Amino acid sequence: MARAAVTDQIRLQAHPDGHYRFAVVSDTHSQAHPATAQRLRELAPDSILHGGDIGDLQVLEELAQIAPVYAVRGNIDLHTPGVPDVLTLEVIAGSSMRLRILLTHIAVYGPRLRAEVAKRALAARVGLVVCGHSHVPFMGRDRGIGMFNPGSVGPRRFALPIVLGCIDLTATSVRMRHIDCETGADWLPPESPRAKA
Repeated sequence: MARAAVTDQIRLQAHPDGHYRFAVVSDTHSQAHPATAQRLRELAPDSILHGGDIGDLQVLEELAQIAPVYAVRGNIDLHTPGVPDVLTLEVIAGSSMRLRILLTHIAVYGPRLRAEVAKRALAARVGLVVCGHSHVPFMGRDRGIGMFNPGSVGPRRFALPIVLGCIDLTATSVRMRHIDCETGADWLPPESPRAKA
């Protein structure tokens, strides 16, 4: 039987200089990488987004010791009272910058937004969709909407990296990046052999 979607809306205020930082994690599957807390403390985020597949809710409690946490349910999160399926956040940075974020677990199909997510995002007038599920770090645009998957800080799947994300908002811009959880360095996808040729 399908579960009814639960949606929450949160409004956040940036610092007086217009800056606001999100750290973004996903797919912890009850076992965040041992370096996750250290990397998050290094980022000193204003809040943490969790893109679902939390597993044991103790994960959220541990993250909340670093910064306020906003999380959504993933497809493995069957018993997560109080955790919504979809979360819309709006950050107000000064008089001219507002960023609306749609946080949901499953949002993309390849490099494109899934039709139902695009419809929801357009209706909510969001500028960015943040998701998880694939464990693949990704950023892109579709239908004028930014897309960001932080990858996974949970148990390694196949040869995928263990990474988390950072979203920096200023009064004039939004910057997204991935961070290697094991080293703390910025993570970039490896160059394909065709790109080198």
